[in-house]
Amino acid sequence: MASAVWTGTLAFGLVSVGVKMFAARERHGPTTHQFVRGTSSRVRYQRVNEDTGKPVDLADVVKGVQHGPDEDEYVFLEPEDLERIQPGRSKTLEIEGFIRAGDVAPLWFANTYYLGPDKSSAKPYRLLLRALGESGRAGLGRMIMRDREHLVLVTPQEGVLTASTLYWHDEVREPEDVMRPPAVDEVDGGDLELASQLIDAMVIDWDPVSYHDEYDRRLEQLVEAQATGSTVSYKQRTADEAGNVVALDDALRQSIRRRREDRRTKGRDRAPAPRRSRESTRRTKAELLERARDLGVQGRSKMSRDQLAEAVDRAG
Repeated sequence: MASAVWTGTLAFGLVSVGVKMFAARERHGPTTHQFVRGTSSRVRYQRVNEDTGKPVDLADVVKGVQHGPDEDEYVFLEPEDLERIQPGRSKTLEIEGFIRAGDVAPLWFANTYYLGPDKSSAKPYRLLLRALGESGRAGLGRMIMRDREHLVLVTPQEGVLTASTLYWHDEVREPEDVMRPPAVDEVDGGDLELASQLIDAMVIDWDPVSYHDEYDRRLEQLVEAQATGSTVSYKQRTADEAGNVVALDDALRQSIRRRREDRRTKGRDRAPAPRRSRESTRRTKAELLERARDLGVQGRSKMSRDQLAEAVDRAG
């Protein structure tokens, strides 16, 4: 069971919900360490004085911020100085208002957490979860976590509430800071039509289970091979295999042709779609919506009855 990273109250209006926050993501795969080649001695790092090379105790370390025209001009800050300006350790995630869930672009998201109710808050938690799901809204608020204030978006996902911390507006770079956006009239109409055809030919369903970290998988195989004295090798994709098409329109046409050929091949090998269950065909739309909510079907509020029936069968 994961440990809570924050415990407090989710508040909207005069309603308070006791919640616990859990990290929604975790990393897997082998962990590598540093060793001195030819030995089993681990490489360690320590704090040293760059002038004398002598170790420095943590109690003697202060923080400094560069200030002034010269690179070696700093303002030094003692731990008590930093403690004095830290925001209060508030235990409330205060929702200031509700916005359309799709209004926040992925660019603004930093980290996402699950919000779970405490034992006494199951009823208001379920109420907010359902209300947000049916309204298509998300709660926008603030909270203090790890001595920092965070802008937070509260949304229903996978049948629970999630809290996603957002970057502040001055933390997100403008595109003009790193590149010049291309002008619309720089795109050839014929190439645009071909690109649209290629996109249509490459439409797929989002299934996260189908995607894996190939590097981690190969790292595990490499570790196992080294441990057993065997070898492992991989064929690298060369430029010749990718094709030597130069003209953009030729590249688009060949891509479309290959994609359609791949789709025809996969279509011959694909198993027939499962038939809709009798149970789903007998249910009303309201009953299907309730079942979809229990199964955590995303986008259910915008589905027709037939779409709900298909989604419920697929999820169940």
